[in-house]
Order: sequence, then C-alpha cells, then structure tokens
Amino acid sequence: MSQLPHIVVVGGGAGGLELVTRLGNKLGRKGKARITLVDAGLTHVWKPLLHEVASGSLDSSSNEINYRAHARRHHYEFQVGRMAGLHRDERMLVIAPFVDQDGREVVPERRLPYDTLVIAVGSTANDFGTPGAQDHCLFLDSLPQARRFHNLMLNAFLRKNHEAGEGHDHTLPINIIGAGATGVELAAELRLASRELPVYGMSHLCADDIRISVIEAADRILPALPERLSAAATRELEKQKIAVRIGQPVAEVQNDRIIMKDGSELPSEMTIWAAGIKAPPWLTELGLETNGSNQLVVEQTLQSVSDPHVFALGDCAACPQPDSDKPVPPRAQAAHQQADTLFKTLNNKLEGKAAIPFVYNDHGSLINFSRYTTVGNLMGNLSGRSMYIEGKVARLFYVSLYRMHQVALHGFIRTGIIWIMDRVSRAMQPRLKLH
Repeated sequence: MSQLPHIVVVGGGAGGLELVTRLGNKLGRKGKARITLVDAGLTHVWKPLLHEVASGSLDSSSNEINYRAHARRHHYEFQVGRMAGLHRDERMLVIAPFVDQDGREVVPERRLPYDTLVIAVGSTANDFGTPGAQDHCLFLDSLPQARRFHNLMLNAFLRKNHEAGEGHDHTLPINIIGAGATGVELAAELRLASRELPVYGMSHLCADDIRISVIEAADRILPALPERLSAAATRELEKQKIAVRIGQPVAEVQNDRIIMKDGSELPSEMTIWAAGIKAPPWLTELGLETNGSNQLVVEQTLQSVSDPHVFALGDCAACPQPDSDKPVPPRAQAAHQQADTLFKTLNNKLEGKAAIPFVYNDHGSLINFSRYTTVGNLMGNLSGRSMYIEGKVARLFYVSLYRMHQVALHGFIRTGIIWIMDRVSRAMQPRLKLH
C-alpha cells in the first residue's frame, strides 16, 4: 500500500486554519492525503479581534477554537510546537520542544516529513529599531499579549480610581503608536472601556481622566487607505475625545514618556506599538529567499522561488501581482483569498495539474469604532470604483467578515448556532470582561 501524500501547514492563523480545514474535509476525509497543522499554540482566535480582547469588549474564551478538537472534526492532524528548522533535501520539518509555563519540556523536539509544505505564520509588529520600544511598549501580535494588555489595563484603571478617591492626580495617559486599522480601532475600544468601567464600582474615575492618543508618523491616519476614509476616521476619533497626532515620528520610548523626533515629550503610562509589521525573523534562517521584511519571496502561484515544494501565504509571503510593482498587501482578506487559491492548487498538484496563479481582489476596507460607528469603502467588482459606507450598514459588513471566517471553519449550520450562543452570552454577561 502506497504512502499518502503529506501536506504540512505551519501556522494556524486565518489563512492556515482555513486551508487545513478545506484540505481535511476533501482530501483527509476521503483518504487521498495526510494533512497536518503545526502551531506553537493550542487555540486559534481571529487576529483582527485581538484589540477587542485587549480592551475587554470580547471574551476570548468564547471565541477560541481548540486545534485538536477542530482537527478531529475536520480530518486533519495537529502537532503543537514552533517550527525550528527545515531540511529541504530530506523534506523534513523540525519542530521545537513544547514547554509548559514553568519551562518544563512537555514534548521533545520532533522531525516531521512532508511532501508539500505551506508556511502561514503571519507577522509581528515592526518597531523599526526604535530605542526602548521592545522594553516599554505593549504589543498585540498574539492572544497572550492581548490578555496581558487587558490585565494591565484593568489594574491601571483600578489604581487610578484609588488615587482619585485619595484626592491625588489620577490622569492615565495611554498612547498608541501607529494609526493603521489596529491602532485606530484599539483607540475606540479603549474609549468605550473608559466609559464602561466606572459603572462597575470605579466611581471616582471618569472617562476624561483616561487620555488616549494615537500617534502617526505620516501626514494622516490610515495612510494606506483612501483619504475620505482617513478623514472620516479622524472626525470620529476626535468626536470620542481621542487625540490624533499626525506627522510625529517617535524617536524613543521610555518607561513613562515618549520622545518625539522633534524633541518634544509626551507622558505615557501605557504605550502600545501598532506601527508596521514584519514577518518573523527566523524565516530568514530556513535557506529560502526572503526580503527586507523577512517575508518569503514567492511566485504568483505562492510557491517559494527557492523551492517548488514549499508554499507561503498571508502576511509572511511576498507575492507579486500582475501590472503592479507592489506585493499583495498584508490583510486578512488577502490571506483568505490565498487560502482559497492554494486549496485549488494543492488539489491540482495531486492530480498532476498546474498551479493556479493568485490574483488579489481588493474588496475594500472597514474600520470599526467599537459600539460607536463603523466606516469603510467597498470596491465594485465590475466598475473598480469604491463606495463609501458608514453607520449600521458598514457595521453589518464588518461583522459579516468574522462570520465568513467562521463559516469557512465550521460551515453554515454550526456558525448559526455560534451566532445564537454569542447573542445569549452578550445578553447575560457584562458589556466588558472584568477580570
């Protein structure tokens, strides 16, 4: 009996998990291929939700997907551990030991053979070497980081509430460096938290005591999006009493302040870095071609230019596009589309057919300001023109993005059940997570 072709996907983010789900449902279930997912964590949370986890407006435990349970349901295997090396000649993946919170080894280093390898490990924040950023900034690259931020925020609010009760200075300056989608949406969520938490026993603290700023080096916030969207976002932030500081590059981050390039200083008790992204640096050590952002350089088919048996998708892949000198942007919709294309390519590969070139279709952008409003632009598939939307209509489209991700992972029926459970949970639980 011949051995089944083995497809290994490293990274259980949006694109990677959607890909193994579809491969497992079609190839794994029918015994046409062995599908394995490798990830350093045990659960998946959709990365665009991490700022809501950080602020407490979303309970991550009710939105997590356990990889082992999901693998059993969708006919693929799961290996826990971080990718630590690659032996391309042997087509062998090295998985680092998995250790517990106390540093004790739970699972030793392993080697996993593959016929086709897909790397979908996403990205991390890019601090551009700014002095003090790593030591004094909070980041939102992962679920543990979002949970840590949430705990620090609750403690800061509690401390300031006590100081207010004692008659001391109790202002809390919070600064978000980077005014892309994550920074802008996080600012709105923090403003909501500053207005909600005093209701839950913090009677000495008011929202105006929480001074939130977003800092952007470019001449406008959301610099990668259309100017009309940027202007609407600026108006909404200012309406919510969030300071917008544009054209101000950060020179250094200290424990209690931010030093700007022009020498001015900004007090800061909580500093969040949300400016720029890069692929994990260990990708440069695999012997595959990478670019200056550590991304794996791939063909339009998503195959590595260095090895036809290795593919990459999502934020960690530098994929060219026809008639453009820029690669595919690092966005959730791009990862979703790439997972769909790669699913077809890997099926073709088993049948001896050609790989399918990836063509990115920009469906627009949506920026959600917590429970206040949502703004965005939708791209017309035929005309290529964008349509500006806001309010309830935009919010509906925004929510549908996450539901579409859930449908890709669970199917329509289970997603419908999850939606009902979410509604019940929101009706019974506090508006913010308080622990």
